[in-house]
Amino acid sequence: MASVGPVGANSSGLHGAFKINHPARQVKVSQSRGIMLHPKYIFSEKDTSTGKTDGSASSRITGLRGKLNKVVLAYSGGLDTSVIVPWLKENYGCDVVCFTADVGQAWKPRPKASGASQLVVKDLKEEFVRDFIYPCLRAGAVYERKYLLGTSMARPVIAKAMVDVAKEVGADAVAHGCTGKGNDQVCTSHLSFFPFSSNSVDFFCPESQLNVVAPWREWDIRGREDAIEYAKKHNVPVPVTKKSIYSRDRNLWHLSHEGDILEDPANEPAKDMYMMTVDPEDAPDSPEYLEIGFVAGLPVTVNGQELSPAALLAELNELGRRHGIGRIDMVENRLVGMKSRGVYETPGGTILFAAARELESLTLDRESLQVKDTLALKYAELVYAGRWFDPLRHSMDAFMERLTETTTGSVTLKLYKGSVSVAARRSPFSLYREDISSFENGDIYDQADAAGFIRLYGLPTRVRAMQESGL
Repeated sequence: MASVGPVGANSSGLHGAFKINHPARQVKVSQSRGIMLHPKYIFSEKDTSTGKTDGSASSRITGLRGKLNKVVLAYSGGLDTSVIVPWLKENYGCDVVCFTADVGQAWKPRPKASGASQLVVKDLKEEFVRDFIYPCLRAGAVYERKYLLGTSMARPVIAKAMVDVAKEVGADAVAHGCTGKGNDQVCTSHLSFFPFSSNSVDFFCPESQLNVVAPWREWDIRGREDAIEYAKKHNVPVPVTKKSIYSRDRNLWHLSHEGDILEDPANEPAKDMYMMTVDPEDAPDSPEYLEIGFVAGLPVTVNGQELSPAALLAELNELGRRHGIGRIDMVENRLVGMKSRGVYETPGGTILFAAARELESLTLDRESLQVKDTLALKYAELVYAGRWFDPLRHSMDAFMERLTETTTGSVTLKLYKGSVSVAARRSPFSLYREDISSFENGDIYDQADAAGFIRLYGLPTRVRAMQESGL
């Protein structure tokens, strides 16, 4: 394969968008993976100059801000991306291909009503869990003590697939609905510089160009109420109203809530805001036990049944849901410098993190555990900052994989009214020895040996005391 030179990002003249050029030599790529097209969502527009109907009429129209031919929009079906469709057509005179990555969100497509010409859907649930969630779980990556990185892990798998889709449909631009205040914009925009797979390497051939359009950094819409008004003006149905204006992001790992009354950290979240978990007060009055099996630091079974990564997480989500597991309310430090308050529901993820930590308590020695915990902070920071494909994260991932080779075994957990507690833990590689740790005398550990150890361990303290006493 030909070598890839440095990427150059140049101003496109498209009022805040970016044009990305790559000077690399043309390279041969393998056949692209199939993309699931939904025929019922392939729409056309009427060409008023000919009276004929086709999907390319907008290619002859120049928008208010410039001209693009075809834009692939990372489409969620929510408020922001729903209004972006007509905005792109109005401002760039382009066909809009809505791309939805199925990462386990509850989602109802509305691209036709928004004015899109095509919908492309790719089922990424297994890839999302296997290649993005599981490495973070193995690393123990938690951002600022609480956040289990639900949105941060989903963005790179979405951006990676969007690059492939842009090439597949012949687009000259991609667009996203990330705001100018969050971390998502960094992840989604800078990932477009990277050739994620063999299917998108020739995306950076000399003749190739890609524009990245970020409407939240361009348009006059200043908030969600403005977006709702814009949607009404363009007859776009949206899933929120001015009375229910939470900003939500959902995938198989979590559901996040931001905005509305949550913008004041002094406000308690409303009980009816939660959607993924029952209120712990309303959870069953009896606890439920479950056993999770691990191999080399990754979960493989629930209650003895081997499941695929996505199926395993879905099963734990259901168990956690009915017991009110995984609710987090936190004020976090965003990459752009501000603080933000968010509420997260991560039922299955909370269960998995609890189980993984407990199994490691058996299989990792003190020094390994301390180094792993230290690196986990940096690992989480990299993922949160949208730097999934950084060489540093890849290197840290190799370390985590090697360190957890013996983290195999099972953990039994008890779920009860919002809490997860450990009932049992077992591993064939356990470093715990009952014959050593027992309070009863044994042949391996002679308690009298502690006397000499304590004298040596306390020697620095004794020397300092002697010096301060003039001895």
